[in-house]
Amino acid sequence: MSPHPIQRWNVFSYVITLISSVCMNAEHPMAASGITSLTNPNVHYKTTDRSHILLQQGNITAVIVNNQAVDSSTLSGHRAGYNGLAFLSHKNRKQNLFVPPYAGLNFEHIHDGTVAGLKEKFEPRKFPMNLRVINRHTVEIHQPPTGNWSLESCGRYKLLKDGTIEYTFECIPRKGEYQYDYIGLFWASYIHKPGHKEIHFKGRRRHESNDHLRWITAETPKHGVSSTHPPADSTLLPPVEKSFPLTLVNHPSDYVYEEPWYFGVSNDMALIFMFRKKDRIWFAQSPSGGGPSHPAWDFQWFIPNYKIGEAYGFTMRLAYLPFQSPTQITSATSGHRGALNRQP
Repeated sequence: MSPHPIQRWNVFSYVITLISSVCMNAEHPMAASGITSLTNPNVHYKTTDRSHILLQQGNITAVIVNNQAVDSSTLSGHRAGYNGLAFLSHKNRKQNLFVPPYAGLNFEHIHDGTVAGLKEKFEPRKFPMNLRVINRHTVEIHQPPTGNWSLESCGRYKLLKDGTIEYTFECIPRKGEYQYDYIGLFWASYIHKPGHKEIHFKGRRRHESNDHLRWITAETPKHGVSSTHPPADSTLLPPVEKSFPLTLVNHPSDYVYEEPWYFGVSNDMALIFMFRKKDRIWFAQSPSGGGPSHPAWDFQWFIPNYKIGEAYGFTMRLAYLPFQSPTQITSATSGHRGALNRQP
């Protein structure tokens, strides 16, 4: 099964399409909202030399980890490099949702779509990260400018009252040289033996009309084939070299999504990824990203027409709930999805 043919935009058409509402003096549509300590000097935090922090609220227990190895009673056998949610459990299922050595909402790649620019495939894994404790339910992972792209970033993990995780990512490019004038970023969640590898979202085939909107069950046949699903109003992939080795990035499927959220099911529990429409996130997946029985439920984000020293960001929410049906999941997450899309 070959990837669906897709037009590679030149820089001009890519920028015009994604930010047509931007003029010389207007704010970039992906400008950071000033939520994290990276962009908001009024955010108070405590530094820590710890590599992981436990958060609990509602039915959820979560462990946030920087990219150091951890081997403790709380988190055993966690490998260096993987960051974000190292552990996620629900009172109905105490086992870790994620592959134990790996993580979820793991900041994975920084790229510009070129082979030459990919000096380090897993750049966020390789350079120091530190934890900033905001309060007992909120932790940030700050990464100083990385060694290749000099991208400084801060990811905030906030456990809401009902156990939903609100994740805000903000970043500042400290240098340019992205060949195609965009910054490509990628996140991975490695799921431990879910039984069902597919993801589900409201969408249609690329060339169908909105009359064909329905639940799509997407399972890519192998890693790097039909691996990413765009928003219906932004279906053209930014320029990526044909030989680019991160194949989850540049192999779109035949599907587009109409609503900016998706879920997967693992052991009668649903993991739901909810995004803001304006952030134009691309869903992504691999049937074997974490190993033969461990799919990766992923997403990627493109920042067009960036400027050195300016801040960009997005906010999403992640829920982990007992699964009954798509209708039940739709109802259970409607409040969160509405709140996300009302954010400025």
